[in-house]
Amino acid sequence: MNVSPLDLRQQRFRLAFRGFDRIEVATFLAAVAEDYEHALLETDRLRQDLMRMEAVLNEHREHERNLQNTLTTAQRVSEDIKAGAEQEARRIIRDAEGRSELLLEKTQSRLEDVQREIDGLKLKRRDVEVSIESTIQTLRNTLEFVREQETREREDKILFHRPRHADAPAPTTSEPLEVRRLG
Repeated sequence: MNVSPLDLRQQRFRLAFRGFDRIEVATFLAAVAEDYEHALLETDRLRQDLMRMEAVLNEHREHERNLQNTLTTAQRVSEDIKAGAEQEARRIIRDAEGRSELLLEKTQSRLEDVQREIDGLKLKRRDVEVSIESTIQTLRNTLEFVREQETREREDKILFHRPRHADAPAPTTSEPLEVRRLG
């Protein structure tokens, strides 16, 4: 049975012998009706609050689901980015190692070329030194020969220009006379 506050206010009882005091019953019914009305209003207000709170709660749950999905997606993207970065880092390291080895090989080859050039230049230097020493020795020998020749010529001139002694035979005309000026 649904009784409204209006029903309580309008409720009339039959009169009976030795019944209740009418004013007291009416006052009590009015007070009960008013309390009942307040209780119904409070219940309506609480229902509205409950519906609002449920709507907010549903909204929060939806936000939570969205945040959870976003977080899951962010974690997946983060893992994908991390895996991609690790692969890229490994590729860069492999490329760098390959370039490093190639550069090292080129450098080693160039070093060997330079060492061969140095060895070749050392041989050429030794050849030039030997050639110069040979030339110097040849020039010394030539100089000694020239000096010996000049010394002989001087000695010959000195002997040729010596005064003759009376008992020495006179030179014959068949021998050529060489008269040279000295120096």
